[in-house]
Amino acid sequence: QVELVESGGGSVQTGGTLRLSCVASGSTSLLACMGWSRQAPGKEREGVAFIERDGATTYADSVKGRFTVSRDNTKSTLYLQMNSLKPEDTAMYFCGADLRYCRFGCTYPGGACNWWGQGTQVTVSN
Repeated sequence: QVELVESGGGSVQTGGTLRLSCVASGSTSLLACMGWSRQAPGKEREGVAFIERDGATTYADSVKGRFTVSRDNTKSTLYLQMNSLKPEDTAMYFCGADLRYCRFGCTYPGGACNWWGQGTQVTVSN
């Protein structure tokens, strides 16, 4: 079992920055894929950024060039650096983790990560 706890959300103005963190506990040494999804009110959850244990990353087109996902395996911690934030980035951000490679779980079409955190709210205003 794996528990995920996110932090770092908040309210910023357009163009601002935030850094989200996610600390994993439990059987973290087996984790292959970790990443972030988000869900805005009235919208479906969408994948934002994912990273394999070896550092390979994938990003949603909407965040490429603005967001950077990283992980520190020694600390079992996942990060999401968010720059140039836009109002459309407003959402609840969830940390996810999986024993499988990202393409077989978290980013597989119609699939999802094994475990999810409770989420942290990000609000971007004009």
